[in-house]
Amino acid sequence: MVAELGADKVTMDGLAERAGLGKGTVFRRFRTRAGIFHTLLDEEEKLFQERVMTGPPPLGPGAPAAERLVAFGRARLEFLVEHTVLARASLDPGQPVPAGDSPSLFHVHMLLSEACPDDAASGTLALQLVAALEGPILLYLRTQDENAPDPDAVVNDLITSWQVLVERVCR
Repeated sequence: MVAELGADKVTMDGLAERAGLGKGTVFRRFRTRAGIFHTLLDEEEKLFQERVMTGPPPLGPGAPAAERLVAFGRARLEFLVEHTVLARASLDPGQPVPAGDSPSLFHVHMLLSEACPDDAASGTLALQLVAALEGPILLYLRTQDENAPDPDAVVNDLITSWQVLVERVCR
């Protein structure tokens, strides 16, 4: 439906009709329209996490933790850009933008614990890094302003900033 109609045209009623289900069934499963897209994004997220956990270095195991953190940030930003439509539609306008999802938070905390164990002990640093990684891009993805900066330039700036941040934190 998303490919056919575009995310902005997908509705709970339309999904129920297309699936041959009652509206109540769809509402119970997804709760909100954003829930539909969150579920779709979650499927892609599982594939991303598989690359992170078992892929080749530096994203996957086998590289030093600081290199993996830089690679993770690059891959995460690229993932969010690739899935802009789903990421934007999965944000519920009535809810705050999440500071960081648990898979990213867990992974960043694990790598920080290896790269700089004294600084990473409480988990607060991981939360701040994940918020720095995902917060700006999610806010940008949420913007539908025609005068917004070029997406490629924004992503390249975010990737560069992420690398600088990780390198400074892991000194």
